[in-house]
Amino acid sequence: MAQLERLAAAWHGVLAAGLAGALLPLAFAPVDWAWLAVAAPAVLFYVAAVAPRRRALQAGYVFGLGEFGVGVSWVFVSINEYGGAGPGLAGLVTALLVAGLALFPVLAVLAGRACSPGRTARLLLALPAAWLLVAWLRTWLLTGFPWLFLGYAALDTPLAGWAPLAGVLGVTAVLALLAGAVAWWAAAPSWRRSAYPAALAALVVAGGAAGDRSWTQADGEPLSVALLQGDFAQDVKWDPSQLPRILERYARLTEEHLGADLIVWPETAIPRRFEHVAQPLELLAGQVREAGGALVLGIPYRAGGEDGALHNSVVAFGGERRAVYHKRHLVPYGEYVPFRALFGRSLDFLGAPMADYEPGPPPEALRLGPDLALGATVCYEIAYPRAVRRTAAEADVLVNLSNDAWFGDSLAPHQHLQKARMRAAESRRWLLRATNTGITALIGPRGQVAARSPQFEVAALTGKVARRSGATPYTRIGDIPLVAAAGVVLLGLWLAARYRR
Repeated sequence: MAQLERLAAAWHGVLAAGLAGALLPLAFAPVDWAWLAVAAPAVLFYVAAVAPRRRALQAGYVFGLGEFGVGVSWVFVSINEYGGAGPGLAGLVTALLVAGLALFPVLAVLAGRACSPGRTARLLLALPAAWLLVAWLRTWLLTGFPWLFLGYAALDTPLAGWAPLAGVLGVTAVLALLAGAVAWWAAAPSWRRSAYPAALAALVVAGGAAGDRSWTQADGEPLSVALLQGDFAQDVKWDPSQLPRILERYARLTEEHLGADLIVWPETAIPRRFEHVAQPLELLAGQVREAGGALVLGIPYRAGGEDGALHNSVVAFGGERRAVYHKRHLVPYGEYVPFRALFGRSLDFLGAPMADYEPGPPPEALRLGPDLALGATVCYEIAYPRAVRRTAAEADVLVNLSNDAWFGDSLAPHQHLQKARMRAAESRRWLLRATNTGITALIGPRGQVAARSPQFEVAALTGKVARRSGATPYTRIGDIPLVAAAGVVLLGLWLAARYRR
């Protein structure tokens, strides 16, 4: 193994880490080679543990370049094809984003090495704990970019039972521990040492099996639902001349499904402010009510009159009332331009086709009557576990309205659906995902896709879903206990290292 260590400590280790990072996105949808969520970080952990400090940090950065260069390549599609920036500027913006995101694996390597007194502690504890803390950091730093967490790859594996116990970060921690154990064994393979990775794998599978239970219970009659996919390309969707055509299509699809308990349109299904189209929408909602159902749709909404804040909103017509949810977690440059006073209109090619949106107030469940409450999120919010946790316990059903036309035919719609599946598994709720161009889906309370629409087709996805009540352990406690435990581990290792010195 001395030869392998020499290679890992040289430039070969950096190349191996870069290749592992580039392969890691294949662990996620649509490829779903889940084993790479252990194998890829194991390569990086091995190099980080045996290489000199400088080489280890280089390996971390090249790993990040591979991981995000492949995994978020869809950013180029969004900016080039739909932002109108052209391939040169779109490539530059994408490269800068990838270069920034690649610093996160470096931070994990740096923290893992700094806090560990020896190679064994580094691989089995420090690097997995640091990886978890850096993943948590990505959920909020600079508004957050929680993409490509290891835990998403485990949705269709025996480890998925950890989701309602500890969320996607908990599943990420489990996979990072396995990766560290594999790297530790690779550093000096032997039959005796192989017992630890095998025992750890058996333990985490057993934990997943223990967590793979209902946690919540059906409550009331099932709902018949219809999720409408209008399929308007992004360049067509925001053309004002297309508004009558858009209204006509959604009205026709809605009328074809009158009698459903819940009819859901996607994010900004109508690309005009609500007050400009309130009358035809109220008339259509009245038809839905008369047939015994409720209508939920996405639309820009100006709260507080003409001078009020503009929101990316969900409007729900149910019973005799109208409920509104204003998107709270906005996408920088996608829905608003930071430092607008400094940049003016120069960065609008990155932004929404309307004026900057404002974030909404703390969310509450959308109540459509005494027997139905919806936990609503819009588009990218579904990537943030806490955005769903805020209302999951009081919601009967979760709904996510999205417009994935921004992403074209890229990896992003598949990755986005996978995140929605994890939110359903964490909360043990049915999740209704209505999108403009796909992938529209009915997602069961264990994260399974019960039905889905094809992409880039006009479609109406119908089915029955159960209202559920109760809360999972993760819904109740969130991420803080796990993050605190990882912090305590790193602090303890750092103190031990100082004591040894």
